[in-house]
Amino acid sequence: MRKKELKLVITFHTTADAMAMEKACREAEVSGRLIPVPREISAGCGLAWCAPPEERAKLIDVMAQHGIEQEDLHECML
Repeated sequence: MRKKELKLVITFHTTADAMAMEKACREAEVSGRLIPVPREISAGCGLAWCAPPEERAKLIDVMAQHGIEQEDLHECML
């Protein structure tokens, strides 16, 4: 079993925003991946972006540049 680590989890209102986030982060070479929304979090769509917490500023910048609307930002042990 993997050891749990603190992760930044970004939730979205729509699946389209989640998919746009994946594409934008790949292009900008920002780390992270799409995951199913953890059950501790309630979100509008079933996908979330998971990344190390230290990537927060880069991720917020990527979302602003690409017009991606997040629902919320969470720090969770995953």
